[in-house]
Amino acid sequence: MKSKKVITRLLTAMCASTLLLGVSVRAAEYPTKPIEVIVPFAAGGGTDLVTRAFADTAKKYLPKSIGVVNKTGGGGAVGFSEIVMARPDGYKLGTGTVEIAMLPHMGLVQFSADDFAPIARLNAEPSAISVNVSAPWNTYEEFITYAKANPGKVRIGNSGTGAIWHLAAEALSEKTGAKFNNIPYDGANPAVTALLGNHIEAVTVSPAEVVSHVTAGKIKILAVMADQRLAAFDKVPTLKEKGVDLSIQTWRGIVVPKKTPQDVQDVLRAAAKKTAEDPAFKEQLAKMNLTYAYLDAPAFKAAIDKDNVFFKTLMTKLGLSK
Repeated sequence: MKSKKVITRLLTAMCASTLLLGVSVRAAEYPTKPIEVIVPFAAGGGTDLVTRAFADTAKKYLPKSIGVVNKTGGGGAVGFSEIVMARPDGYKLGTGTVEIAMLPHMGLVQFSADDFAPIARLNAEPSAISVNVSAPWNTYEEFITYAKANPGKVRIGNSGTGAIWHLAAEALSEKTGAKFNNIPYDGANPAVTALLGNHIEAVTVSPAEVVSHVTAGKIKILAVMADQRLAAFDKVPTLKEKGVDLSIQTWRGIVVPKKTPQDVQDVLRAAAKKTAEDPAFKEQLAKMNLTYAYLDAPAFKAAIDKDNVFFKTLMTKLGLSK
């Protein structure tokens, strides 16, 4: 009887070793087919632009191509949920943004920030208050004075309920006492399009997401929610300069489902590092006025954990947490 138990244990151990060897071999061969990366927001916005710049440069460092697929809805919830539920084999990646540390606290999704394994952060951008060039406000002071005197009349477009640019407007409201009418869209680009058409009065997306329209003389940026002025927008004041202690930013990076094999994650980390350090990738970001902010997986994980705590506290204070 004892010999049978020993044999059974040996067979179990052999099977487990075979399975682990199979995973290791598959990981060593990875990737053997094209990779898909899910962007949780609409085409044309900052998240989409960063991802496409990454995919374009990463083809130098991976034997298979990376295809970009936009899965919009729910302030990123639809796309993020698909990333979390994907088979953890490294063939479906995602562009993670700060919303993965926000949406769970609103009770809008079934996942948490811990359900993602970070690969690399690529970019970070602050929020900015931007209006149509035809708007009557030329300064932040004029804008906020009108908003406070006319509660709910200023419609601010964002990238979806619970998304970072929605929270930026809510935080501005909490700090100043102004009451806004927040209008959600499936990404920054649709919100900016609505601003251009005068369907809303302002957006709180990043400067990079409106820069082409600023250059074209169609949109003006009144202030940025950053600790310091941005080099590319050095004439635009920060809210802190205006006496409002508020800094809100998003970040964008590559993530995978938590159970993705470590060997596969390591392949992606190595390729992401080379991609992020490639001058071609940096140049693409610079041309779009997007800020380069690379972090490898451990530092990226620490940044996500820090934001998870920060936004839970902030959203509870704003009454948005559930």
